[in-house]
Amino acid sequence: MSTVKLTIDGQEVIARQDSSILQAAKSAGIKVPTLCFHERLNPIGSCHLCVVEVDGKGTPVEACKTPVADGMSVVTSSDMLAGMRRKSLQRLLAHHPLDCPICDKAGACRLQDLVFELGVRADTYEEPKDRVEVAYATSLIKYWRDRCVYCQRCAAACREIKGVGALEFVETDGVLELTVDPEKCVSCGECLQVCPTGALTENLSPLKARRFVGKKVATTCTYCGCGCQIELNVLDNRVASVIGRGDAAVNQGSMCVKGRFGYEFIGSDQRLTTPLIKRNGRFEEAGWDEALDLIARRLNKIKSEHGPDAIGGFSSARCTNEENYLFQKFMRAVIGTNNVDHCARL
Repeated sequence: MSTVKLTIDGQEVIARQDSSILQAAKSAGIKVPTLCFHERLNPIGSCHLCVVEVDGKGTPVEACKTPVADGMSVVTSSDMLAGMRRKSLQRLLAHHPLDCPICDKAGACRLQDLVFELGVRADTYEEPKDRVEVAYATSLIKYWRDRCVYCQRCAAACREIKGVGALEFVETDGVLELTVDPEKCVSCGECLQVCPTGALTENLSPLKARRFVGKKVATTCTYCGCGCQIELNVLDNRVASVIGRGDAAVNQGSMCVKGRFGYEFIGSDQRLTTPLIKRNGRFEEAGWDEALDLIARRLNKIKSEHGPDAIGGFSSARCTNEENYLFQKFMRAVIGTNNVDHCARL
């Protein structure tokens, strides 16, 4: 890919010809504020915060949607740009409830960060603020309409990343509204992952912990063999929420409904933590040596009475490749049968 040379804030920058000004600035370590932009989505341009000045253009342009050009001169920081960005945020805050103390997103809210960074006063514009919780496409997620900044990330992620299109923003009488189609929704939570504010929150865990409070634990999802990388938010040794790790090449932050919402089994009091052996119709706890001895005796008995092909083994795609290799080797070399299969969800 050919490159172009441009100047951003007096700094010479070499960028790919197909880059936007925002991407070129980021590659040079120059920070431009954004709210609707997301690395995995096509530029949306709804927040108007990434405005920059370009020589030869009469008015500021959106850096996320404007391509670079050879010889271009760009200014990303000026009093005029700062004023425009503050006004854009003030218009959002006019309708946005200042309920940060009780919002699940507090401490990890992009709007909150921008208001602080740009020194925005909340009382410049005043509009009625009503708490509005609207029915959503899935019962696993809450949609707080009054917290929505209409960045349209959620609809774009549903359409571009998941290829589902269950969410759509529709303008009616000059008012933009989020419409949802429960028939299309697969409850993956991709919209929840990309939402920059508390407009979309999880509607599952009774244990609430803000992301900046809990302990972050990077791990691998155990539900299938894809190996999706996830981050657990842990409070008091219990998982409070799960998000996909955007820096992981495997899933790039995306997850399925099980991986994102099916985490309560981790702290379940019904989870097996020790072998159980049934005696007189009741399961009783046993040690590993006792349990493995029983399994060995039963397998040997079946093999001697009915032959090795009377035994079949099911492995799981939730195990590692090494574990699955050892399992099939055990079935073929020790038991003596080729009756080996696996289930991705076992």
